[in-house]
Parts: sequence; structure tokens; C-alpha cells
Amino acid sequence: MSGSIYMAATGALAYEKRMQILSNNLANINTVGFKKDRGRFRAFELSVETRNPKMPVNLGGSQAPEFWMQFSSYTDFSAGELKKTGNPLDLALTGRGFFCVQTPDGIQYTRRGDFTINSDEVLVTQDGWPVLGASGEIQLKIAKPSDQMREFSVSEDGFITVDGSQVDRLRIVDFTQSHALEKAGHNFYRGLNPNALEEVDEDFKVSQGFLELSNVNVVRMMTEMIEVLRGYESYQKTMRAIDEMNAKVINDVGKTA
Repeated sequence: MSGSIYMAATGALAYEKRMQILSNNLANINTVGFKKDRGRFRAFELSVETRNPKMPVNLGGSQAPEFWMQFSSYTDFSAGELKKTGNPLDLALTGRGFFCVQTPDGIQYTRRGDFTINSDEVLVTQDGWPVLGASGEIQLKIAKPSDQMREFSVSEDGFITVDGSQVDRLRIVDFTQSHALEKAGHNFYRGLNPNALEEVDEDFKVSQGFLELSNVNVVRMMTEMIEVLRGYESYQKTMRAIDEMNAKVINDVGKTA
């Protein structure tokens, strides 16, 4: 395979990965608290010193500079719109921070606030994992269904009150480095660098009876998908043109030999 086709194929693969990211974003448009992923490209000019031995060598003798295209992705943590639900167990964060959740794989973090109460009267996620407060698991001690339901409220600064008595405060944390988080599935994140973790006491607001929606913009995602599709097709046409040119050169050389 010639170096030119290899570079075009690298670009096509990068666009294919970008299309996968966009498709996943669109699939999660209705997922509460979902944060979209974005792709980015970096082009490097290759030299004798920086060339990877596994990369193909330009056999055509061209003096034109050669480039290597690198593709990576990152999570866009911009806020989503808030939707009013009226459910007192639905909580939305505005500003900095993540809710802390105790999962089987350790403490993980989320912006998804559609919580519920389990049989032990503990505030949990829809997966049944305890939401953490300053004192650990949040015991609500709400009356049994047969009794009269007590008043449950959460203040804007995260203090939880049941029937007029403060029981705990939501543990809200943030990360000083966005790349210190990675997606762990089910709209949860795991921390990669404990040194980047910090407790948040301000610069956030808890809205009770609201949910933070996905930050995916459908129109923008569809526009980007069209752009990616056209870019992918351009790389395919480039590879086809190079292949036809190489075939023509080989045939011409064969006739003159």
C-alpha cells in the first residue's frame, strides 16, 4: 500500500470513529444527565527521527512532507437543560460538581439525579446504588407506605431535610482536570486521578423536582453526521483515485519495459 493511500485510509478511519461517537450521542439524547463525547484530530509531520518503524515508507521518492493523523475523543461536560418533573426525589445540579454514588466497583460520579428510595429507606439510584452524603449512605427514615408520608426536601446547597429535621447533606465533588474522569457505563464516571478530586461546598445549586437532560443538540448532531459522511466519502474517492493512478503507472511502465 502506498503512503498516500495509507494516509487517506487513516483519515477515513478517523471519520468512521467520529461517526460512531455521533451515533452514540444521538442514541442517548433522552438519557438523563448524559454528557456527549466529541472527537478531535491532530496531524503530525513525520521525520526520520519521529517515524514509527511500523509505518509504511514512501517508496515513491517524493520530497513532499508526510503526515500522521491521530484521532482521540473527550467528554463535553457542558450543562444540559433542566426539566421540571415535580417528583421530590428528582434532583438536578446546576454549576459545578457531580453526585457521589457507592457502586460495586467503588465510588463513582454522575449528574443523573433521578433517584428513588429502597426498602431500607436509603436514597439510591435507579440501579439501586446508594447516593452518598457527608456521612455516607443517606438514611431518609421516611414513614412506611401505610403511614402518612413525611415532608422530604433538599435545599439549593444540598442539605436534606425530612419532616423538618436535617438528616444529611449531599456529597458533591468536582475534578480540577476534566481528563481525570472516564465513562464507566450507565451514565457514571470513575476517577482516574485522586489528586484532582475536590469537595465542592459552593458554586453549585441543587434543584429539587427537576432533572438535567442530555446536553446533546439533535440538529447539531445531525449536521455533523452529514459533514462526517461527506468527509468519509471524500477520503474514499481519494483512495480510489490514487489506486487508479498507481494502476495506470504500473501499466505504462510495463508497456515501455
